[in-house]
Amino acid sequence: MTTNESRMRRGAVGALAIGAVATAVGLAAAPAHGDAFVRLPGGTATGDGLTLTRSNEHAQISPSLAANGLGRTAWVSGNITLKAPNLKPSPAGPNNGPQGESASPGTGGVSTDGAAATLSVGYIVGCQVNIGSMTVGVTGSFSPVSMVPAATGSISLPLSPGQVLFAQIDYKDVEKAGTQYFNYDRVQLNINGCAGYAQARSYAVVETTGSDHQKVNLYGKPFSIG
Repeated sequence: MTTNESRMRRGAVGALAIGAVATAVGLAAAPAHGDAFVRLPGGTATGDGLTLTRSNEHAQISPSLAANGLGRTAWVSGNITLKAPNLKPSPAGPNNGPQGESASPGTGGVSTDGAAATLSVGYIVGCQVNIGSMTVGVTGSFSPVSMVPAATGSISLPLSPGQVLFAQIDYKDVEKAGTQYFNYDRVQLNINGCAGYAQARSYAVVETTGSDHQKVNLYGKPFSIG
């Protein structure tokens, strides 16, 4: 097994670096008064020759400085490891970019572009919705479901009651077999307009191309954003 290293994609999250022993740095803000710190359990999901592992996930929750109950902030961190020793090499073609969950249900908003696999990492955020019982890719009572791709280290999420958003931190093409690392640190999620309780949970999705098509989803434990 080899270890693949990759450079930061242009237009990705601020200082987000993806690849071997890479670290994403969001907003290094000082803790505010009344912040809550949440440590979340790790997890593993497996497919045929694919293993996704999440570790060291944690969040810092801050209330709105306006004290109006409509806004709050979560700084999220975590480590994702993908082990894919049997991938058939395939280079990435033209980048189509995220299509959105509504266009590609269950993908986490990633559109494959011919690479051997695509790895996507982000958070599902809901307002007055129990996302712990949510089935990804099924809308219904969870509609509308939208993609909010991150262009900086801070992701703004305008949420209405009953709404769910997929906040993608970033995604990468995996072009050959090996082990990939996706580490992010204090990426900021700004929740705006949610008058009720808000929840979030992490997701990581790997999807392969070719005749042996697979999609493996790894979800984190839901946590309250207040």
